[in-house]
Amino acid sequence: MNWKRFYMVTMVLATSFVGNAQANLLNASKVEEIGVKNQNEIDADDDKPLPYGYISDRDVLWSKVVWEFVDLNQKINLPYYYPIDTTNTSNTRRSLFDTLMKGIKDGKITEVYDDSYFTTRIGMKEIKQKTYNLREVDGGEANGGYSDPYYVQSQDIKGYLIKGIWYFDKRQGELKYRMLAIAPMGPDVQVMGVEEIEDDDIYELFWVFFPDARDVLHASKVFNPKNSAHPISYDNLLNARRFNATVVKEENLYGDRKISDYIRGNSLFQLLEADRIKEGIRNREMDMWNY
Repeated sequence: MNWKRFYMVTMVLATSFVGNAQANLLNASKVEEIGVKNQNEIDADDDKPLPYGYISDRDVLWSKVVWEFVDLNQKINLPYYYPIDTTNTSNTRRSLFDTLMKGIKDGKITEVYDDSYFTTRIGMKEIKQKTYNLREVDGGEANGGYSDPYYVQSQDIKGYLIKGIWYFDKRQGELKYRMLAIAPMGPDVQVMGVEEIEDDDIYELFWVFFPDARDVLHASKVFNPKNSAHPISYDNLLNARRFNATVVKEENLYGDRKISDYIRGNSLFQLLEADRIKEGIRNREMDMWNY
């Protein structure tokens, strides 16, 4: 083996990977040139989300829709939470909540709904009502008082509800998962800052139809602690299910009732029920091969 040639090829590949981490970083002579691609790079850029393949309904032998909660207090889920302070980070690094909000404001994400069944479409007006509140104190500024603005921000998001479907593709002969929607879970902005009301509950702020948000999620990169030359997109993280989630609901005969609706006041039994649902889905693939 020609080791000299091997090392030269390795160095070229490594250099190209580093250059892709932050465009023009090694060639910039001014700060303004960092992150700016030249025309040749723009023409050759085909960095897009991997498209989903077409799935015929006749190829789906079995399916089940589940709702899961992604708790941002868990270490494995922290990439979806940080950064919460955007003043000290690059423009390409944003939390998942900021990424979704910016995509909606810019009109790049239009499939936004009030519930996970996609019955009522909402816009920025309705979202603002759930994430912003201007509370007037002592009659407001017009009467000698003052006004306090309250916002639901990235640091207030405690988790995400995700809706997805597990299905068995008989053509491929395997169990697959497809994410359908995602919803940030935050506090009620109407009671934020009110000392008389202690509300630690979190609520669904809005639901985003996931396929419509893939381009925005792919453009937003997540810090890769093992190799900063290869940042990972939110689209890749979510499609690869690189998170820890707990099942909170499955489609069922009883109007898709939540686990907490039929197992009350016992968190341990609720977790056991969630694990039972997960185990049932995993066993379904094994059962497909039993005769």
